[in-house]
Order: sequence, then C-alpha cells, then structure tokens
Amino acid sequence: MNKYLEDLIKLSKYDTSISQFEPKIENQKAKLATFVETAEAIKVGINSTYLEIDDLKSKRTKNNIHLSELKTKLDSIAKKNKDVTNEKELKALQLEEEIAKEQVSFANEEIERLDKLTAAKEEKLKEFQEKLKVEEEDIKEIRVVVEDTIAQINNERNEVYAKRSELLSQFDNKILTFYEKIKRWAKDTAVVPVKKQACYGCFMKINDKTYAEVLRGEEIVNCLHCGRILYKGEEETVTTEA
Repeated sequence: MNKYLEDLIKLSKYDTSISQFEPKIENQKAKLATFVETAEAIKVGINSTYLEIDDLKSKRTKNNIHLSELKTKLDSIAKKNKDVTNEKELKALQLEEEIAKEQVSFANEEIERLDKLTAAKEEKLKEFQEKLKVEEEDIKEIRVVVEDTIAQINNERNEVYAKRSELLSQFDNKILTFYEKIKRWAKDTAVVPVKKQACYGCFMKINDKTYAEVLRGEEIVNCLHCGRILYKGEEETVTTEA
C-alpha cells in the first residue's frame, strides 16, 4: 500500500478516536448529573415542605390567639350575665355567647385539622430527608467512579494525541493539507473504506476503474461522487486474496 495512503488511514483513525473521547466524557458527566438533579429536586421538595409546615404552624398560632380572644369574650359575657336587668339583654348575651362558643368549636376543629396536616407534612419531610441522604451517598460513590473513568479516558486520549503528533512529525505537508481540506466538511469520514465496490462515506457505487485503483492501493484515490479518500476495506482484502 502507498505509504502516504497508509499514513492517511492512520491519521483518520486517530482523529476519529479523538472525536469520540469528548462524548464519552460527557456521557460520564451525564450519569453523575442525573443523580445530582434528583438530589436537587429532593432539596426543592424539602424546602417547599418546610415552608408548608411553617404556614400551617402560623395558621395554628392565629387560631390559638383567636381562641384566647374568644375565652376573654366568654368570660366577659359571663360577668355581664350577673348584671342583666331585663330579658332583652339576657337574650342578646345568650346569642353572643352561642356565637362565641360556635367559634371556639370551629377554632378547635381547625387546630385539630392543622395538626394532622402538619404531622403528615413532617412525615413527608422525614421521607424526603431520608431519600436525600441515600441520594447523596450514591452521588459520592458515582462521583468517584465517574472521575476515575474520565481520568482513564483522558489518559487514553493523551496517548492517541501523542501517537498522532508523532505521525504528523513525519507527514508530508501537501498530503496533510489535502486531508485537512476534505476533513473540514467530511469530519471523521475524510478517509473511508470501500466495501462491495461502494464508498463508505457517501455509499455510492464506484466505477470499475476507480475500484481497481483502490484495490491496488498504489495511489491516493478519491471518490468521484463525494471526494473522500478511499482505501481497500477488509472484505475487498479477503476477496482479492481469494
């Protein structure tokens, strides 16, 4: 095989490997981000529940104050009853007392309702806190795994970069410029194999003359359809040897 073509294939494979490292790293970060997002959602739930509990307790306090006011009112009515001079005043005081007692009953029921809601919210808060604890423990473990994996990926990437740099140090500048020009639009498919007499970049069938040139591998051959650099795929190698 033509040495320049051989170098182009190696360079293309290095570039393809390099472009795949970042998605691998992002994939690892995404794994951690999923757990972090879950933990953040739980924290939002905890904060919201705290606010709901505070609101319920505030309402309970207001009802307690109202009860105290009603007690004072009932005491006042009881004192006034001693000084009643006629039936009209007595009936007015009895009505006022009845209304106050109904309000006391309603306030006590409301306090009982608020206490039940508060207890339910506090139980929910406890569940949230337990979930958050478990989630944060998982995050610690996953963070270690993710950081180790990313470090390994970076090491592999550095190795590929080193090999690529070594290859480039002995690369023909004209050939490199030619490759970079194609790579600008073809990305990681600047150099592709030919399989079943088709370019594996545009997947168009190449003519017999071009196909024969690719099989010989003596020159750098471009696809007449898309312009990518072609080389003999494994299937063609087996077929040719057979």
